[in-house]
Amino acid sequence: MKRWLKRVTPDRARVRGHRQLRVFGKRLHDPNLWHLNRRSVAGACALGLFVMYLPPLGQTLLVAAGAIALRVNLPISMALIWVTNPVTIPPMYYFSYRVGSWLLGAPARTLDMEYWLEWRNWLEILAPLTVGGLVCGTLCAVLGYCAVQVIWRWSLVRRLRRRRVRQARRPRGSAPRHPDARADPSAAPAQYRG
Repeated sequence: MKRWLKRVTPDRARVRGHRQLRVFGKRLHDPNLWHLNRRSVAGACALGLFVMYLPPLGQTLLVAAGAIALRVNLPISMALIWVTNPVTIPPMYYFSYRVGSWLLGAPARTLDMEYWLEWRNWLEILAPLTVGGLVCGTLCAVLGYCAVQVIWRWSLVRRLRRRRVRQARRPRGSAPRHPDARADPSAAPAQYRG
């Protein structure tokens, strides 16, 4: 899982060079923002999935501030907020509006674009949209966090099982080889020299 994440996440220079993130200055040099471990990736997924349901203005700054405060992986958090884009915003936000209307007991409007694009109507939909966005964001964050924890654990158990199978196939009495011993046998620790 780690190798795949390293391939798909943007590199440090690209993220640090993002014009909106320059306000954080040296805080972007914290190594915890770039770690790929279970805690950092799960936290980054939770943060990104929560922020993606917030209003789209300033999501980058919010997710960066959250990643710095929580010390989770910044590139993964930023990648997840990009799920909200002009194609996905209407269905996502309408769904969160319906959830908010249901929770507040308010009648929900149909998806009439003329009504939704008229800025004077935004005050009427603001409360259900905010409540629904917070609820949907929280649910997505919890599900994302748990999913990463389960997938990471499954990947680790699978890798350990493969290692045990390889060790079981090795002839008895042969010592395990250290990765450095391939190039120079004297470079490996004494316990791994074969």
